[in-house]
Amino acid sequence: MHDDRALIEARLKRVLDERIRPALYPESVPLEVAAWVAPGVGSPGGEPGAPGTVPVAEGLAAAHTPVAVGDAWGAPWGTTWFKVTGEVPAEWAGRTVEAVLDLGFDERMPGFQCEALVHLPDGTPVKAINPRNQWVRVGAPVRGGERVEWHLEAASNPVILDVHPFLPTPLGDPETAGSEPQYRLARMDLAVFDTEVWELILDLEVLGELMVELPVDGPRRWEVLRAVGRALDAVDLQDVNATARAARAELRAVLAAPAGASAHRISAVGHAHIDSAWLWPLRETVRKVARTTSNMTALLADEPEFVYAMSQAQQYAWIKEHRPEVYAKVKKAVAEGRFAPAGGMWVESDTNMPGSEAMARQFVHGKRFFLEEFGVENDEAWLPDTFGFAAGLPQIIRAAGSKWLLTQKISWSQINAFPHHTFRWEGIDGTRIFTHFPPVDTYNCQMAGREIAHAARNFKDKGVARHSLAPTGWGDGGGGTTREMIAKARRLRDLDGSATVRWERPADFFAKAEAEYPNAPVWVGELYLELHRATLTSQARTKRGNRRSEQLLREAELWSATAAVAAGHPYPYAELDRLWKTVLLHQFHDILPGSSIAWVHREAERTYAAVAAELEGIIAGALAALAGGGSEELAVNSAPHPRGGVPAGAVAAPLADGPEVTAAPRDGGGFTLANGLLRIGIDARGLVVSAYDCAAGREVVAPGEAANLLQIHPDFPNMWDAWDVDSFYRNVVTDLTDTDEVALGEVTGGAATVRVVRSFGESRVVQSLTLARGQRRLDIDTEVDWHETEKFLKAAFPLDVHAERYAAETQFGHLYRPTHTNTSWEAAKFEACAHRFVHVAEPGWGVALVNDATYGHDVTRTVREDGDRGTTTTVRLSLLRAPRFPDPETDQGRHVFRYALVPGADLGDAVREGHRINLPERRITGARTVAPLVTVGNDATVVTAVKLADDASGDVVVRLHEALGGRAVTAVTAGFEVADAVTTDLLERPTDDGPALERDGSTVRMRLRPFQIVTLRLSRAGDR
Repeated sequence: MHDDRALIEARLKRVLDERIRPALYPESVPLEVAAWVAPGVGSPGGEPGAPGTVPVAEGLAAAHTPVAVGDAWGAPWGTTWFKVTGEVPAEWAGRTVEAVLDLGFDERMPGFQCEALVHLPDGTPVKAINPRNQWVRVGAPVRGGERVEWHLEAASNPVILDVHPFLPTPLGDPETAGSEPQYRLARMDLAVFDTEVWELILDLEVLGELMVELPVDGPRRWEVLRAVGRALDAVDLQDVNATARAARAELRAVLAAPAGASAHRISAVGHAHIDSAWLWPLRETVRKVARTTSNMTALLADEPEFVYAMSQAQQYAWIKEHRPEVYAKVKKAVAEGRFAPAGGMWVESDTNMPGSEAMARQFVHGKRFFLEEFGVENDEAWLPDTFGFAAGLPQIIRAAGSKWLLTQKISWSQINAFPHHTFRWEGIDGTRIFTHFPPVDTYNCQMAGREIAHAARNFKDKGVARHSLAPTGWGDGGGGTTREMIAKARRLRDLDGSATVRWERPADFFAKAEAEYPNAPVWVGELYLELHRATLTSQARTKRGNRRSEQLLREAELWSATAAVAAGHPYPYAELDRLWKTVLLHQFHDILPGSSIAWVHREAERTYAAVAAELEGIIAGALAALAGGGSEELAVNSAPHPRGGVPAGAVAAPLADGPEVTAAPRDGGGFTLANGLLRIGIDARGLVVSAYDCAAGREVVAPGEAANLLQIHPDFPNMWDAWDVDSFYRNVVTDLTDTDEVALGEVTGGAATVRVVRSFGESRVVQSLTLARGQRRLDIDTEVDWHETEKFLKAAFPLDVHAERYAAETQFGHLYRPTHTNTSWEAAKFEACAHRFVHVAEPGWGVALVNDATYGHDVTRTVREDGDRGTTTTVRLSLLRAPRFPDPETDQGRHVFRYALVPGADLGDAVREGHRINLPERRITGARTVAPLVTVGNDATVVTAVKLADDASGDVVVRLHEALGGRAVTAVTAGFEVADAVTTDLLERPTDDGPALERDGSTVRMRLRPFQIVTLRLSRAGDR
């Protein structure tokens, strides 16, 4: 029996490959082909219409030159317009005919090479072609004699991803990609399509894939095996087309056998996870979305059971703007309930690094777009490919009015297998979100037998749940679901030995899954991906651009709202909306994480500079309207806590506070800085060897150690260069202690600075260590001219603190991580994310390390074996990497960082100093001070946004949260007469899901639970 099985399996493969599949198109005639190459190949610009692409009308009207199959075409990032024409032979009348258009595809996934959108002569898009979708239907049947003409907008996107090895390539930047043609035309034919052969191929594929997954000695496997053998016997290998129907008849009975009552149930959702940028620029993603949605709307018209889901409101907005004729088809399919807008976010963003407000605005802008365009309220967040999930996300999802989450990326974890596929995820405030990880372990399901069988076997919640979801279609670079996948799903709808498959919308799946599993297990805290940890550091300029943009947006909204209420200054609704969407787009999970090609990151750097310039103009205009035209020096405090005598959100004269700063030479070299609060010792190596908390009488730096120690490691991960850092990087480390200069800068009484210059390898770093009057922190400004390759730069702070855990800021709060590695789960978190602060503490005393641009860090603890046997807790900030794929010049050049050591800090100090370093005080001249638009009466309550309501009603919206992890009673007082106050969701819609409000005039009091987010909408008297 074993020999029979092996023989039939081998026979099936050969007969399919060599006889049956080639018989799909039994007759063909060549098409005539002409080409026109769009000018300005590959020039960056970010939008269709930029050089390298042209409007459709221009491509259609251009003068084409005849070309032939076999000709080379397609410089990297270029666009070639092919015109193909022909005539259906009269003798084909009554048969099904298709064009077969092969641009020179290889066998890789769609989206990672050349692809094209096919147009009619009038510019109407027909469908896209790619390696797994090379056909265009002419007729079924044809009359014979039809003239055909199509115009192919073909993108010669280069092949960049070669998984082994990840070799540096110049192809990711049009400035270095060259102009050599990448492809050769392979086939341009009209052909007869044999439907019976096509159906036979799908019958045999489904049964062949099923039988190898069935138990070896089980009767069903042998039943299928024998039927496949009989079908192959029925095929005349010299005349497949004439015998396909007879072969199919031998398979009818085994295909009709129904699934067992206990079969696992799979909800198939048509899908194409399209990266908004990755190994292609934003410009190309616009076209990828148009290609994919053209194919999917065509499939929806042909396949009544098919359902397709697409996330990322940005991608809908692109096709609405650039391809309105495609968008019209999408809107029609959405209205019919067949095309499901999924996720309710502007893009499928990274969720570790975006700040609190940015993460909230992903849902605000995404959900609002779907509501306004389609009337769709998303209940699910849809993030199949995001690199781990921050612990603050559940309550953000809930605050946006959603309740479910889908991802599968955690299945990529290298060390620990996640224990559930369906569960409730609990965030830092106690909010729980019903969550599903598809056990198919891919967001590119092909309906292959091995995938369906794997989903059923792999499902970890057997016995208590039976439903899972399979996102089905080619993704990453687009492509979507194919007609073959739909045909396979039809055969798997109710097939003995297989899980059952039904096409369903995401919301329908979640409703069923939640109803059948009301007591799903709970997972508390972050969903940490044990992979791609280096994305917290790669492409530092992109990360700095994001952080700075987030802070400028906060300031622009705050001062614009204040100026609108206090001075009648016009509020820039449209400008802020556009700028927010630009920043949100760049938080996509391959842009902000630094894992895109050079083109993407160079373009992002220019975009962030333009965003900053526009926001600075908005801020300056609002402040000028508020402060008037006088000459008095005024301090502007945009941070959520008072600073230097200036209340939060106010403009007033600056105050000098505390004794003057002194600086003195230190024995053995270096300097001692003191301000009455701290005494800082900097040795001859420019390292901080002492940071003494005068009030506590306690030293911060661990005995015998030095802080602000720059350390460099070799960094050559096993795979995924820009994405990964592997734990063995720690095996080799070089402390950068040699100096070119250690000098005392200007000492003014208000501040004293020590300048330290170091050279290492091909790089140079200049640091300014500053102690200011009245400040309990040491500011460290670091400028690096970085020219290393495959290296990892860190800044180490060994602290004399005994801490078994540390706090790291995340959205709307913080989470704790252990400093030890008792379990494999803890050991796997050797690189993690923090926003503005990391805090380590013993009862009653702690230390914070705050930053203005970094995210990656590590925290370790050691026990000193000599002296007092105390514990050293070392916090290291990750500053720079130098991977060579996909951008061979990653992070080369100049970078600036600011971070600060805050001795004696409790959590409140960490929160406050984290905001201050990110929202530095501004100095302006004016004629009058400016009172805060709103004040908050409890430092544990942090305001993250003050703005005017998005509906232009004039209402003031204040978003705040409890920041320390405890209960808080707070009062919000407005600087204007309040007519009404209500709590809302993130979209500024009234909700009962908030604290009870007690209003006394313009003051609103409330009680907050730990980390609770509250959005308060204040109506101004006289506005209504």
